[in-house]
Amino acid sequence: MRLQRAVALSIIASVLCLPLSVVAQSTQLKDLGVGKMLVAPRDCPDANFAKAVILLVQIDENGAVGLMINQRTTVPISRALDSLKSAINHKDPVYLGGPVDGSTVLALLRASSKPEEARRVVGDVYLVGARTLLEKTLAAGTGPSEFRTYLGYCGWGTGQLEREMKLGAWYIFDGNARLIFDSDPESVWSRLIARTEQKVAQTRLSAPGY
Repeated sequence: MRLQRAVALSIIASVLCLPLSVVAQSTQLKDLGVGKMLVAPRDCPDANFAKAVILLVQIDENGAVGLMINQRTTVPISRALDSLKSAINHKDPVYLGGPVDGSTVLALLRASSKPEEARRVVGDVYLVGARTLLEKTLAAGTGPSEFRTYLGYCGWGTGQLEREMKLGAWYIFDGNARLIFDSDPESVWSRLIARTEQKVAQTRLSAPGY
């Protein structure tokens, strides 16, 4: 019993580095929405989504679209987007947005006001899909703390994501710009999973007779 309590306290301590604005996870369908983040569980059965953190950028009657924010590649923007003249000097890497249509290029941009041809996702984070806006943002030299590009995306048909939620396939977190543009994207999943385990540990510690 003492060992279990020590492990639980260790889990709680391990998540103190998370931004205070990150809200603990949910598994409720009512909490799905644009700007929410889906976090894969440790036992995710689909290799395409193992350790994935996905920002939902669109949900409607036809299904849902999201971008994996933590799958950084080693391919620079200049190489991946070589058809765009303004990408030529950009050495920042592109991200794998998901397993669907790797030829699709989307981007996330932080901006103080809504850019033309962009769609707000959460806070000051906007989804960019228009070539003209991609060109303009690249030409401005916007860095990775405010602008990231993604090849491919995650897609769900009508009712598919809701069915996955009922099977316990995802944890839901509120979107957070600091995590979306985190300087260490590879660790985002482990930090959010630790937050999930913190909640489990706290529940167990507060249970009668523990």
